[in-house]
Amino acid sequence: MAYTTIKKPSDYFNTKLYTGTGSQLAVTGVGFQPDFVWFKNRGTTNSHGLQDVVRGFNTTGIQSSNGTDADPAFDGSTLGYVSAVGSDGFTVEAGGCANASGNNYVSWNWLGANGTASNTDGDITSTVSANTTSGFSIVKWTGNGTQSDQEIGTGLSTELKFVISKPLETGGATNSWLVYVNGVTDAQDNCLLLESTSALVTGASGGTPNKGTTAGNLLIKAGTSSNNNLNNSGTNYIAYCFAEVKGFSKFGSYTGNGNADGSFIYLGFKPAFLIVKGATNTGHWQIVDNKRPGYNPNSNYLRANQSNAESTDIPFDILSNGFKARSTDTSYNGSGVTYIYMAFAEEPLVGDNPATAR
Repeated sequence: MAYTTIKKPSDYFNTKLYTGTGSQLAVTGVGFQPDFVWFKNRGTTNSHGLQDVVRGFNTTGIQSSNGTDADPAFDGSTLGYVSAVGSDGFTVEAGGCANASGNNYVSWNWLGANGTASNTDGDITSTVSANTTSGFSIVKWTGNGTQSDQEIGTGLSTELKFVISKPLETGGATNSWLVYVNGVTDAQDNCLLLESTSALVTGASGGTPNKGTTAGNLLIKAGTSSNNNLNNSGTNYIAYCFAEVKGFSKFGSYTGNGNADGSFIYLGFKPAFLIVKGATNTGHWQIVDNKRPGYNPNSNYLRANQSNAESTDIPFDILSNGFKARSTDTSYNGSGVTYIYMAFAEEPLVGDNPATAR
């Protein structure tokens, strides 16, 4: 049985749906002041938008999970953006990606520190917004070009399990989103690419994210001076770092069985948010949550690597203690395929408010 120190998971992560107005809109009901907001137009092919308190809630502090552009290629002044955050949500400006009249949107929101701090725990000073209770940190640093392994402090004190990182400017080997998953991409220079359907990338000579030798530190692997994904001299980088908290978050892998009565993955909580990606085959980054549609089968999904509108299928059942694949689709349940996942809780299985089945 899983016990948690977090009695109300929605105090740290929450999915919020809203309808755009085409003019400045205050979105409330998040339940906290978000430090990381990931939003997507559910009905159009507008890109995903990712904003955070470290890069700033403004027209230029936006990245897209389905793209590899350098800042500030995402033009928030025309595409829409989060312009401010408050105690119960955020404000969005007009534009198709964030706030078009009558369009339906989803936002996924994480609580950091409601501010930023300088961190000198590693070899490179970073700016962080860290929440040690929920195991989440936003980290920004500037590369120093050193070709030996460099550690970066995240503000967390427990082992990193999942890291999504990216250069913010052109200057390294790639502008890809480089993803570390504990137990799957641990080998040096292995990673997954958030914007791509590619299977596990091995031997990425420009360097990939990994957990540091000190708990909570981010390790960036060394590349050559002309081929360096995460430590090119003078280039700025961002990373979203996650440590596991029992009953609130879990990151790992499972093996598909290739039939409609699919694999069951035990989490110890009812998931509120779930991303799944094939590690040993090509496939999409499937995103489901507890608000779309809000019942089983959990048939509404978006893809982090695509700007596509929301699709309806039967990928998963969300259960009181985990999730279960409900399709033979190789994006999440191919026979013998290894899949990685990240999951955050709606309710813990055991606690003050125990989870119930749908």
